[in-house]
Amino acid sequence: MGNSADHAMMTRDWVFRGFVSDQYRIFRHFTLIFLIVLVMFNSQPQFVEPIMTIVRISLILMFVLLFYTNMYWLVPRFLFKDQYLTYVLSVLVIIAVIAFIYFSSWKILGAYRRADAYKEAAGIFSLSFIVLVLMMSSTAIKLFQRSLKDSIRINELEKTTMRSELEQLKNQINPHFLFNMLNNANVLTQKDPLKASQVLMKLSDLLRYQLYDSARTSVLLTGDIHFLEDFLNLEQIRRDNFDYLVSKQGDLSGVQIAPLLLIPFVENAIKHNADQEKRSYVHLYFDVHNGELSFKCVNSKPHVKLTKNEVGGLGLANVKRRLELIYPGKHALQIIDNPDTYLVILTLSI
Repeated sequence: MGNSADHAMMTRDWVFRGFVSDQYRIFRHFTLIFLIVLVMFNSQPQFVEPIMTIVRISLILMFVLLFYTNMYWLVPRFLFKDQYLTYVLSVLVIIAVIAFIYFSSWKILGAYRRADAYKEAAGIFSLSFIVLVLMMSSTAIKLFQRSLKDSIRINELEKTTMRSELEQLKNQINPHFLFNMLNNANVLTQKDPLKASQVLMKLSDLLRYQLYDSARTSVLLTGDIHFLEDFLNLEQIRRDNFDYLVSKQGDLSGVQIAPLLLIPFVENAIKHNADQEKRSYVHLYFDVHNGELSFKCVNSKPHVKLTKNEVGGLGLANVKRRLELIYPGKHALQIIDNPDTYLVILTLSI
């Protein structure tokens, strides 16, 4: 069983390297051009020399141009963006242009045809078939490359998400934190029963979010913010010299993000800003504008630094990796470590 899995993985890696990896890009292009040249120079000559060589070189250049135009312009620009009609019309225009060039050239070069050559030019259907075969082959290669990349990215995302969720469920609300909250609630039941009830309700909502709501592939930003507010509110009850602020700007309704994406930054801010000499704080800023979500988390730093800053239990490297997998090319993360404050700025395209 293990050998079969290893063999399948090795085969997939070899296919990936051969068809997708930048390391073999030059080899792929050279192979394609070599095959086209081989076909052209092994076809039956139709014209006398040196006209035939010129025709073959022209056909090679045209086929290569057609192949790469379809692969790197038409397919990404139209087919990958679901503009199927535009793509079909573009193919028809290319066929019409090539047909015009072909039939015009056939008439112009008629005086240079060999005695044993075909007397008539290929029909429009035969010419269209050749062009379509060439374009569809480049389309198939591009689609295959995309499917390989997506498959590998999805596999990595599933593994990383699973590790992230397990780590979050294990570390985010640790037993020490729960112990303190329950003790606080117990004390409040004697002094302020109503406030104790509110604490327990917030704690219940917080745990429910982590166990159930965050299991989905995406969550509402407003729900995530509500969770963070509960989290900070409980921390404020636990620590007398702690303040927090949550600022919201723009239209946040309906905006969805990956679950448990912002929590590590806030957890990190709380973990490393406890100060016995002065009041500590955590300020969160959310701004949705022009299809972008801007998240800022700034926390105070104690005069005596006990431990090294890191993003939650996952670590900064893991958070960055999740962002790369979930929002490839659609995020920007900036971390500014000042003497008195620690600032995280995250921008997402939504």
